Amino acid sequence: MTRRHITLLGCAVLLASTGIGAAPADAAAPTTHLIGPGQSIQDAVDAARPGDTVQLAAGTYRQSVRITTPGLTLRGSGADTVLRPAPGTAAAGSCAADGNGVCVEGTREAPVAGVSIRSLALDGYPRNGLWAAWTDRLTVSGVASRSNGTWGIAQERSTRSLLTGNSVRDNGDAGLFVANTVTEEAGATDTLGTRIEGNEMSGNRIGATVRRVRNLVVEANAITGNCAGIFLVGDESTPRAGALTVRRNVVSANNRSCPATARLPRIQGAGVVLTGTEDTLVESNTIRGNVGATPFSGGVVLFKSVVGVPGTGNVIRGNLVLGNSSADLANRDTAGTGNRFDANLCGVSEPAGLC
Repeated sequence: MTRRHITLLGCAVLLASTGIGAAPADAAAPTTHLIGPGQSIQDAVDAARPGDTVQLAAGTYRQSVRITTPGLTLRGSGADTVLRPAPGTAAAGSCAADGNGVCVEGTREAPVAGVSIRSLALDGYPRNGLWAAWTDRLTVSGVASRSNGTWGIAQERSTRSLLTGNSVRDNGDAGLFVANTVTEEAGATDTLGTRIEGNEMSGNRIGATVRRVRNLVVEANAITGNCAGIFLVGDESTPRAGALTVRRNVVSANNRSCPATARLPRIQGAGVVLTGTEDTLVESNTIRGNVGATPFSGGVVLFKSVVGVPGTGNVIRGNLVLGNSSADLANRDTAGTGNRFDANLCGVSEPAGLC
């Protein structure tokens, strides 16, 4: 190698080591913001850009956080990353003031898209562990939401969500709650394929409530020890709630007793309940040992809506439905039309002949 070659090589090494002459860094490259207990999650979220990750170390965080940035990931370090309510009075209009742990919120004009909440616990918030509104492609995965006043993980006016691998336990109302809207009467929202998949739900009033929406799948969840397993809810509004699929879930021993509310009678021993829905498929589920003596008690129960609207075109087929009381299959929606019970393995039905 000549002296000239050695000199050029040395210059190249120097330029590389100093950054001079190197390609400019991508100013939009995603950034990971590392946060530990005692630091503000909200400050990190507010500083983040679309595509960034806010990574939480293990520990307890006494705070709430509102996310409005698209493409943001909020990720904990597993079950040892715990968010709990902050002491004192929260600022008006904040996620904390609304009684929630994590809020993901867009607007009607600009739904917030691609947000991901992962691997953390939400514990003891006055209202909801996680609340989402006007979102698209929201992912909630590996979240333990427990002992919250109303819902564990809840959303309204949202599309294409994936709620998977979560544990919702001991919440005041539903562990998982998906609705069109909670503030007004309106027709069913087309969720465009939202999935509630592979979650564990126990100790809640209702494991999962799916209210006034369309095109949603509830699949491969374990639902036990609630007052009711799954409620699929419609009413007289249009579009009607329906085009739902409930498949390959295990719904067992949901035998807690919950008192009546302004809208519903006492609930106990309810497996899968359809009220006022249309064109919904309930298939290949294992539904066992849901026992009670309320209007909704039984394995799979068809019931008119709270305003008296019958269900139409619902299909219950290929389920294992045993040991439920007062019936494994119950059609208490006497005005409903086109509802079918096909090829289920069950013992007792109401009326007789559905098994």
